[in-house]
Amino acid sequence: MTYPDAPGPGAGAAPRILVIQGHPRAGSLSDALADAYRAGAERAGATVRNLVLRDLHFDRDVTAAHITAQMQEPDLVAAREAMLWAQHLVFVWPTWWAGPPALAKAFLDRVLLPGFAFEETWETMSGFRGLLGPRTAELLTTMDTPAPVYRFVYGRPGHNALARATLGFCGVAPTRIASFGPVNSSTAAQRAHWLAQVEADAAELRGLCIGPAHRLGRIVAPWLQALRLQFYPMTWAAYAVGALLAGGPEAMSTWRFWLGYLVLFLLETATVFVNELVDAPSDRINRHFGPFSGGSRVLVSGRLTVPALRRGAWLCGTGAVVAAAGLCAAAPAPLPLALALAALAVLAIGYTLPPVKLSWRGLGELDVAVTHSIGVMLPGFLLFGGGWADPAPWWLALPLGLSILPAIILSGLPDRPADAAAGKRTLAVLLGPAGATGLAMIALALSAVLPGLFLWSDLALGLYDPVAVPVLLHGLWLLWLLARRLRSGRLDGRMNGLMGLALAYILWFTLSPLLLLW
Repeated sequence: MTYPDAPGPGAGAAPRILVIQGHPRAGSLSDALADAYRAGAERAGATVRNLVLRDLHFDRDVTAAHITAQMQEPDLVAAREAMLWAQHLVFVWPTWWAGPPALAKAFLDRVLLPGFAFEETWETMSGFRGLLGPRTAELLTTMDTPAPVYRFVYGRPGHNALARATLGFCGVAPTRIASFGPVNSSTAAQRAHWLAQVEADAAELRGLCIGPAHRLGRIVAPWLQALRLQFYPMTWAAYAVGALLAGGPEAMSTWRFWLGYLVLFLLETATVFVNELVDAPSDRINRHFGPFSGGSRVLVSGRLTVPALRRGAWLCGTGAVVAAAGLCAAAPAPLPLALALAALAVLAIGYTLPPVKLSWRGLGELDVAVTHSIGVMLPGFLLFGGGWADPAPWWLALPLGLSILPAIILSGLPDRPADAAAGKRTLAVLLGPAGATGLAMIALALSAVLPGLFLWSDLALGLYDPVAVPVLLHGLWLLWLLARRLRSGRLDGRMNGLMGLALAYILWFTLSPLLLLW
């Protein structure tokens, strides 16, 4: 059974508010707060219903093997209908032992069921989607713990659990929280002041008002998800190594350095957005996605539309071109830098953009390895006076590119069934899981031994010497893990842990030169 969102009130319609009283004893301060809230909200024209949990008849324990198999008592069915009717939920109860009373917790355990409050889905990164939005909520709670102690010593566990892990998980946001206490030392005048404050806030319908910060967050959050910012530090580090190699530590403090990175950032952003658009057929059927594979899911989940993402790609691409023009005008040698940036743009955007679509033709993994090593290192090097013929950035980029290759190959393994069904010919699709893993192991082995070989030459300027042994050990560890996985035949499905180790391995090849040159 599916449950619809609470319909909007419409022009001039009264807001619908459900006050849920969770104190197990009648006549408490919590009851007085609930009465004060109801009086203020009704004065503002809202339609208010009460749900007094101590008057409901339901089994407070989850006794079935699965919560959905347990019978829903009539009072709980009525409570769910009331929650669906409401646009704003107001919870009123004391904070005992840093959380809600057992009665309130039991009610939440029994009423917030799958299919009503949330559902499992393969469309989102979390694997779940809340079903109770777009509603707002409010918690009015009394406590004896001093507010600073509850916030800074205990970390507000009850507040966070309700607002984030419970209501937020179910799609209810934002949740406004008002605490009153310490109650045990309060005077009659203080309690009267609290009641007047609650009534006045309710009369202004403050809890229903979504502030500018939350509205902005709703707009910005999908775009931040689409950016996939976890991959950007790698680009910055390789670019910074190239700039430091040619310009020294002073390069980092110049406006040219940061304008150059703006070009790369906008180009990477445009690339990510284009990837999201072109890879949508594969992403829609991909059930093995994770933080490192399967796209950002903003199109699949509907958080962004195709036109919006297309506009974002055009805007970022245009911004990159404009910024690159200004950068080249200020460079010591404009033409080499312009050529390097143009080549990078073709390779980056061509990763998925038709008609090139390198990632759909078995060349995407090599493309990523090149663009994220020499592809971004060379522009930084040229920007500060370096030359194309200088071998230093090329030798530095070689092991870096080889270290990137295993990670990008492995990221294609979870996506392989969906990519194959969509016609995307990644190396995992072309070579099969075993062949792709073998190729990743070859690239990993080469990258692991190169820093050791550089110890006997000056090709890398000694910038990998301090990490030659750690790189070898890390590489051998990854090779052992891959060999074990290869023997087990478990080459499909999510591999977030292994991907995390593979991405961490890349850091050796950027942090060591970066720290030595800076």
